[in-house]
Amino acid sequence: MAGARIKPLVAGNWKMNGLAAQLAEAEAVRAGMGSGSPAADVMICPPATLLGRLSSALEGSGILAGGQDCHSEKSGAFTGDIAAEMLVDCGAAAVIVGHSERRAGHGELDRDVRAKASAAHRAGLTAIVCVGETAGERAAGLTETVVCRQLEGSLPDGATAANTVVAYEPVWAIGTGLTPTAEDVARVHRSIRGALEGRFGAEGAQMRILYGGSVKPSNARELLSIDNVNGALVGGASLKAADFLGIISAYEA
Repeated sequence: MAGARIKPLVAGNWKMNGLAAQLAEAEAVRAGMGSGSPAADVMICPPATLLGRLSSALEGSGILAGGQDCHSEKSGAFTGDIAAEMLVDCGAAAVIVGHSERRAGHGELDRDVRAKASAAHRAGLTAIVCVGETAGERAAGLTETVVCRQLEGSLPDGATAANTVVAYEPVWAIGTGLTPTAEDVARVHRSIRGALEGRFGAEGAQMRILYGGSVKPSNARELLSIDNVNGALVGGASLKAADFLGIISAYEA
């Protein structure tokens, strides 16, 4: 598979879904993966209310737990927010920052995402930094311009292959069932790789670039075999163990 020198990552973003009973799906993922060494790293990012319990349930499995957002500060008068250090305290290894739903619904700008990514690094978390264009930007032919601008503004100077993952999620494809063509994905990921290498050199060449946007078992093998696609950030399909395992299995021989 293309990009084999970079171990891929398949991360599930549960978004605002799941009560305690949903942990059974995570345990089913654990059981379905068995005790062997998977070809890809696997992560589940549940709601904050489940993070500690999920981390405990997955202990020893090799499956990572992640948060869905964090505040840029360590502590303070920020009612309802969660610090990166708090995510670590719950067992998280990573945190998603800059998801389009945060950018659109909470007005987060690139500088806000950058501050959150820096906070993740401060706490010892991997920052999964999301970028992507809207339908209007795509129609105007601005996809690569928008994505590279978001990358420039959202990634801290201290980003490395060890502490940063980039996730390209075309906004118009998230939850819609629509996906770009393989050629479209390849072009955007190639541009992202070029921008990362141009800014971070050898570190940028090794950073994982995930694709997200209606990834499901039926299209995973095609999408994950594209050059410079080093895994997937999976939304709805990560809520069911069978679907998530079907995506993970795209990396099996």
